[in-house]
Amino acid sequence: MKKITALIIILIGLSGTISAQCDSLQANRYVTRSTTYGVGYTNILDTYLSPQEYTGIEGRVARETIRMTKLFNGHISLQNFFQANLSYTHNHTEDNNTFAGLVNWNYGLHYQFRINENLKLLAGGLSDMNGGFVYNLRNSNNPASAKVYVNIAASGMAIYRFKIKNYQMVARYQANVPVVGVMFSPNYGQSYYEIFTLGNSDGVVKFTTLKSQPSVRQMFSLDFPICYSKLRFSYLWDIQQSKVNQLKTHTYSHIFMVGFVKDLYLMKSKRGNPLPENVRAY
Repeated sequence: MKKITALIIILIGLSGTISAQCDSLQANRYVTRSTTYGVGYTNILDTYLSPQEYTGIEGRVARETIRMTKLFNGHISLQNFFQANLSYTHNHTEDNNTFAGLVNWNYGLHYQFRINENLKLLAGGLSDMNGGFVYNLRNSNNPASAKVYVNIAASGMAIYRFKIKNYQMVARYQANVPVVGVMFSPNYGQSYYEIFTLGNSDGVVKFTTLKSQPSVRQMFSLDFPICYSKLRFSYLWDIQQSKVNQLKTHTYSHIFMVGFVKDLYLMKSKRGNPLPENVRAY
């Protein structure tokens, strides 16, 4: 009888361990994905094109995917954040305009410190890749300036869950600060014709640090349920600055965004094997 009891206890313990392992293995398949659209104010300076600041309207779209991983016993989350913007601005005398656009992709990891059931603090690092342009409508010799830079950024986040009546709300603040990177920049007074046609490309690729590129992207978002979906309102304060090759640039953007959030479960299938016939719609 004692042996049977001991065997039952061992089996219960093993089943609990296996269940916990399965839960840990499956946790990385739950994905939170959002798509948001926004509009706001931007201030642009690029002394390669003009010594004047240009201000105007900016439109932006962002797509984010975040999920847990198996790293460090399931305490590491993976964030994939893509955004693109397009702006139309004018100078203070309103006799000239610019178009500008930028594509930004962040991909990185955060360690999650679970303070309590409602509050989490995250710290980690991201790759920060950027490509874009500024086009001045009145310049003739050098009408455009290319924006290409890649950084390693430090990132921090705070996520707080709370309820208003029976509605579950999620508030999130995040800040990304580029620490080191590489940036393409013409030399002062140098044309793109000299760089790409004549081959005078010395010094157009520079290493950057916090001193030469003091920048930060900050975002505050609030998620709340609507029927069977979740709606996200967010505010993005994007400060991009640089001082390289005697050229100063900055883009200050204040963007209000809105979109939807979805919680998904990833199904892994080797060799593209389809889902069972009775559950698949495609």
